[in-house]
Amino acid sequence: MTDILFYHLQNQPLERVLPVLLEKSVERGWKVAVEAASPERVEALDALLWTYDDASFLAHGTDREADAAAQPILITAGPGRANGASVRFLVDGAPLPEDAASYERIVLMFDGNDPDAVDRAREAWKVARAGGHACTYWQQDETGRWSKKA
Repeated sequence: MTDILFYHLQNQPLERVLPVLLEKSVERGWKVAVEAASPERVEALDALLWTYDDASFLAHGTDREADAAAQPILITAGPGRANGASVRFLVDGAPLPEDAASYERIVLMFDGNDPDAVDRAREAWKVARAGGHACTYWQQDETGRWSKKA
């Protein structure tokens, strides 16, 4: 059974939240795949992870690079995981992977200010629960802290 975490973004954009969650994943020793909706978005996230903090960066690469298998964080626009990731982040409406059960954890991040994104997340919740996965729902408070709501 895979843990599937639904992160409801309301008070901070993905670009502020994703790097923090990726840092925590790497600190735990997890290999991560981040699936975005398009090759252009992969490029934008690639640039973000090099520049989001002047004091640090997250070692990562994209699935187009020759050393993709060696990357602790791999950004992709498709279902692959050349780096053998045990954790997958889904952003920009990326769907639950068909091989969801092969992951230790999946983190689905969605924009709470976008009604279509909320509807897609609700549908993904139903599919994940029906598949026997352990689902949790996380929401930000006014200070940006996450609290478990379900």
